[in-house]
Amino acid sequence: MSSEPLTEHRPVHGPYVYGYLRHGRARPGRRQALAASLALYCVQHELTLCGVFTEADSDATAHGIRSPAFTGALDVLALPDTYGLVIPTRSHLGPRHVAAERERQIVSLDVRLMMIRPPQTRQTCTPGGASGQAEGGA
Repeated sequence: MSSEPLTEHRPVHGPYVYGYLRHGRARPGRRQALAASLALYCVQHELTLCGVFTEADSDATAHGIRSPAFTGALDVLALPDTYGLVIPTRSHLGPRHVAAERERQIVSLDVRLMMIRPPQTRQTCTPGGASGQAEGGA
């Protein structure tokens, strides 16, 4: 009989992911909390967080879509063993037009883009209440 540990007790390496944070004038505590949320997400989903790229709002403004931090993230996402990029929300990719182009570039690398808080779908209110049917109808 083998004395090897169970699969659940063996150290797991991978899938390898990187984090990406964009911050404005956030306090250091806020930046640390965001980085901790990326790390916790990775632990909960059995991902190996290899590093976190951070970008200041001024970097995005000065460099546009290809800021130094985002270029670095694209470089590691192109590595063969990389699984994906983890971000707190889509807004961390930049303003809408920048985020859309960055998302397109990430997806073109055939890696996953994981958001801790995915975009919420909008629910519209209907005049008839939650079911969308008018009251008193036959």
